[in-house]
Amino acid sequence: MLSLRDLWRKHKRKILVTAGVLGSGYLLYKLYNAQERSLAHLERELASERENDELIKAQLQDHFENIQRIAETTTLPHAMHYLSNRLAEELDLSLLTERLKKGKGQPNSLSSSEKLELWDRLKILSFTRMVVSVWAVTMLSLYIRVQVNILGRHLYIDTARGLGSSHLLEDADLIERVNQQKYLAGADFLASYGMPVLISNMQAAATEVLKGKHLMDFFNTTVLHETVMQILDMFMSMGSPHHWVDCLMPENSRLNEISTASTTENTILSGFTKFDQLMLETKEVLTSAEFGSVVEVSLKAVVDALVEDLSLQSGGSNQTSGMPLAKLLPLIAQTGLSLVDEPSQNKFIKVIQSVPEVELFFTFLYANMPSS
Repeated sequence: MLSLRDLWRKHKRKILVTAGVLGSGYLLYKLYNAQERSLAHLERELASERENDELIKAQLQDHFENIQRIAETTTLPHAMHYLSNRLAEELDLSLLTERLKKGKGQPNSLSSSEKLELWDRLKILSFTRMVVSVWAVTMLSLYIRVQVNILGRHLYIDTARGLGSSHLLEDADLIERVNQQKYLAGADFLASYGMPVLISNMQAAATEVLKGKHLMDFFNTTVLHETVMQILDMFMSMGSPHHWVDCLMPENSRLNEISTASTTENTILSGFTKFDQLMLETKEVLTSAEFGSVVEVSLKAVVDALVEDLSLQSGGSNQTSGMPLAKLLPLIAQTGLSLVDEPSQNKFIKVIQSVPEVELFFTFLYANMPSS
């Protein structure tokens, strides 16, 4: 015992220092080990979150592409077929042409004034049918793409808000299917309800532009292009700003009420549904200056392709010297129907889709997500 005491007294300081060092080392080891386990756990959580995020993104992309396919393979073809039938019904030129043929075969059946009147009506209605087709095909194609992008954007927003873990995405669509189908069905509004106003206003514009154009006037590609663009410009500028939107979607007083409330205060109106929100955002897009620019460049691109097509059909004689308007009218009348061909074979829809400004606009539309 004495030797141990002597040893303790002699080496007390060293023993204490050694014990302190060993204790500190052990404590540091424990802290390091705990920190390492914590970091490993955090890395596993982050990896799991990344995996979940990738899964949600993949499901989001699949859903959006599904909506795109529905629009391209079902919504647009159905809407175009319905539009084609309605145009053929509303702007049927067969009675006029039959009367003119009869008058040619039986010279005494029509007076000179009656012939001139019939030819003038044929001139107006032929241009009306062609330009209505140009406008309707262009706007319907753009309108359906607006719908698709707004649907995709809402899906992204709802997912980003944390409403979409993988099982929730499977159990319930964030954009309810009933609202989605009801919203996409709005593509038929133009053919179902907007056609009479569209035709009436376009015919008024055509009458005004063509009143100085005579049947024996020579039309080359430049004159034809200018005439069609003048009719379109006059139609787009007549009446109140964005009056043409009423041809594409219903004038809804409730939407106006919602729009007014949303710009003045954060008021949630009773009965405000997802469908109301989709329609409100669609109208805001259609009346935006950016969409107006896209419409302008798209219409011009379609008219460029149309005039080129007519030039080829006329054997190229219409390119420089031109041909009398009376000989051009049958081609113009026929072209009005070819504009509304089935989308997969419709060169004019492909022209619209290939316009760089169109692609850029819809890229920004899908990416431009509101904060609330």
